Amino acid sequence: YRTWRQIWVAAATAERELGLSISAKQIRALERAADEEIDLKTVARYERDLRHDVMAHIHAFGDAAPEARGVIHLGLTSMDVVDNADLLLMRAALELLQRRMAGVVQTLAKFCEKHADLPTLGFTHLQPAQLTTVGKRATLWLADFVTDLENLARVRAGLRCRGLRGATGTQASFLGLLRSPAKVRQLEQRFAKSLGFDACYPVTGQTYSRKVDVEVLNTLASIAASTHKMCNDVRLLAMLKEIEEPFESKQVGSSAMPYKRNPMRSERATGLARFLITLVTSGYHTLAAQMLERTLDDSSAKRLVMPEAFLTADAIAQLLQNISDGLVVYPHTIAARVAAELPFIASEEILVAAAARGDDRQELHERIRQHAQAAGAQVKQHGKPNDLIERLRGDDAFAGVDFERLLEPKRHTGLAAQQ
Repeated sequence: YRTWRQIWVAAATAERELGLSISAKQIRALERAADEEIDLKTVARYERDLRHDVMAHIHAFGDAAPEARGVIHLGLTSMDVVDNADLLLMRAALELLQRRMAGVVQTLAKFCEKHADLPTLGFTHLQPAQLTTVGKRATLWLADFVTDLENLARVRAGLRCRGLRGATGTQASFLGLLRSPAKVRQLEQRFAKSLGFDACYPVTGQTYSRKVDVEVLNTLASIAASTHKMCNDVRLLAMLKEIEEPFESKQVGSSAMPYKRNPMRSERATGLARFLITLVTSGYHTLAAQMLERTLDDSSAKRLVMPEAFLTADAIAQLLQNISDGLVVYPHTIAARVAAELPFIASEEILVAAAARGDDRQELHERIRQHAQAAGAQVKQHGKPNDLIERLRGDDAFAGVDFERLLEPKRHTGLAAQQ
């Protein structure tokens, strides 16, 4: 509502500069009243009678600046106030989120660098796969957040002023006041500049296109999706006891099971992320339902959805910063899981090394396959360690193969550390 008053001051100031009979004294009165605390009880009393929120605030603003009462809202319609204010608020909120997400990116980047060459078991289809590194895996999260940060900057830079357009977007009321299309253009340019905008949207109905809100919501929801992916990964890694989110010394993981270290921050973030993603559909419905020059059914949904989306994104960003800043890595657990699966993963290199001596590649492949199946049965059916390497060492077909060299984990991480 303070922003609404800022809009009224900017409009009256521009109108005075273009020759309308508004005095400097009236402008000063509006500026003083705009800086004062708003009497919300008075606003509520007006709104009960008028059933119109903007008109209620016009009357309350007039009470606070009685000498300027007659020039408040001159030529304007409600959306000249509300839509321009919403764009200002979204611009400020996007800037806040840029700072939040820049902090997340910076923190995650340090984590990636610190663990760039720590080998870990990769998973595709949630099944053991080629090795990667802890830092490389975290860059999957980081790259998504970098894209989100770039999108926040792009969307914020693309926001324009709704401008002074009147009841149907034609500027007829301002043309009636100023009697000159050139002066109407000047009025809008001065108004927009005073609010910090370089340009206005080229055409509007009574409102700016709700496609703007859709783009903003999509950007926020994209952060939510990136968050959901990262925090689900953290939850999976916590289950494997490889990486955990921060857990404070007196924190309780479960009321029933004292040993539990539930990843509650990541769970909270994924829950909020799902909520934020669902809000996008409301934005699309609002855009689709804007019949002709404007219908009022966009207002109630928009006033719920846009603030909730920003508040949720803000909460998510703070959770991300907290989680990223305190991730705990357990190298010994990671190494043990790598060691358990590495014999299978290294089998291709073992095959190549043995075949390089001139033996039949297909025969060697079959021998490894049989040994691998037997070793797998040992692990899955009997709960015993993976003994594939011992089996291959005992097979004359693989005599002379340098198993120690081929089982060095960093040989199997490709370009992960450089990436």
